[in-house]
Amino acid sequence: MDYAVSLADLAARAALTFQTKFGRAPTAIAAAPGRVNLIGEHTDYNDGFVLPMAIDRYTVLAADKSADDRHMARVFSETMGDEQQIALDGRSQPTLPAWAQYVRCVIDECGAAGISAPSFDAVIDSSVPLGGGLSSSAALEVATATLLEALTGQNLDPVAKALLCQRAEHQVGVPCGIMDQFSSVLCQAGQLMLLDCRSQQPTMVPLADESVTVLIINSNVKHELTGGEYAERREQCEQAAKALGVSSLRDASSEMLENQIGQLKPVLYQRARHVIGEIERTLAAASALQTGDWQQVGQLMYASHASLRDDYEVSCPELDVLVAAAETLGTDRGVIGSRMTGGGFGGCTVSLVKTDQAAEIADAICHQYRSQTGIDATAFSTPPAQGATVLSP
Repeated sequence: MDYAVSLADLAARAALTFQTKFGRAPTAIAAAPGRVNLIGEHTDYNDGFVLPMAIDRYTVLAADKSADDRHMARVFSETMGDEQQIALDGRSQPTLPAWAQYVRCVIDECGAAGISAPSFDAVIDSSVPLGGGLSSSAALEVATATLLEALTGQNLDPVAKALLCQRAEHQVGVPCGIMDQFSSVLCQAGQLMLLDCRSQQPTMVPLADESVTVLIINSNVKHELTGGEYAERREQCEQAAKALGVSSLRDASSEMLENQIGQLKPVLYQRARHVIGEIERTLAAASALQTGDWQQVGQLMYASHASLRDDYEVSCPELDVLVAAAETLGTDRGVIGSRMTGGGFGGCTVSLVKTDQAAEIADAICHQYRSQTGIDATAFSTPPAQGATVLSP
C-alpha cells in the first residue's frame, strides 16, 4: 500500500522548498485535492449525474508576493523539477510546458473575473498521482485559483471558481466536463458528491461507515489514444440523442431506447445504453449508499464496469484484470465492488472494501495483476477528503 503524505507535511515541505528557492518564507499556502469517481462515467457531457469524492492526495502552492516590476510570476514545480516565469499581463508564451500552461490559464481566467494577480513567487508540490485519471490537472488549477484568492484577499463563489478552472482547462485544450473542478472545489470530508451536471447542483452523500473504505489501484498504464476516442464518443452520444428525439441522453430512458432500437445504428445503441444505464446506476448507488445497502452498491459498480467495457468500449485489458481480481476475491475476502474510473484506456480502478482488510486486498489484487500483466500496480486507500483550502504558512 502507498500511504499518503499528510496535507500538513506536504504544506510544510512546500514551504521549506520555497524558503530554499526564494530566500524567504511564504505568506500564503493553498491546497486542492484530486478526485476519484465512485460511479457515473461518461455521463457528465450527457447532462447526467456523477458521484465523485475528493481524495487525500493534494496539490499545494506556497507563495509570496514579489517586487518584480515586470509583472511576472516565478513558479517552481517540485513535481516536474522545473521553474518557469509566467507573464501576468496576457502576453503570449507558447513555449510554456503543459504544467505551467495550467497555471497561466487560471491566472488569465481570474483576471477576466476581476482578480488581478500581483507579481509573486511560488512553489508547487503534489501528492496527486500524474496520469492516473485522478484529476491532477484540476487539483493544480483549483489550488492556483485558491492561492490567488489568498494573495489578493478577493474570494470567488465556489461554483464560479470551479467553472473558472474548467474554462482554464479548456484553454489548455482539454474539453473536460465539470466533475473534476467541482470535486476539487466543493467536496467535503466524509462525503461523496452527487452532482447533477445539468443544473450544476451538488448533493452531499455521506460515506460515514468506518468499516468501509475506498481503495484506488493505479494500473500504471495509459494507452495512447490515436483516434480521438473521447470526441468520437461525445459525437456518438449526440447522434443517439438526436435519433431518440431528445436534447441529451439525460432525457432518455431505457424503455425509450428499447422501443426505438430500430432507429439507431448498433454502435449508437451501445453508447446510449451505457449512458442511460449509467445515469440510472449512479442515482441508484447514491440511494443505496444512504441506506447502507452495500450489496446493491457493489453490484452497480460491477455493472458499470461491464457497461464501460462492452457498450462504451473505453476499458482495456489491464483495467479488466484489476476488476476481475477484485471480483474473484469477493465479499468473503472483503471486496464490496470494483470498477474502472476516469476516462478509460488505462489509469485506475476504484473499489469499496472492508477497511480492516484493505491492505490484504490491495496486496492480493496487485499480485494477481503482476502475474497476469508483468506490470506493478500502485494501491492506496483514501477517505472522502476536504476540497480546496487555505493553510497557515
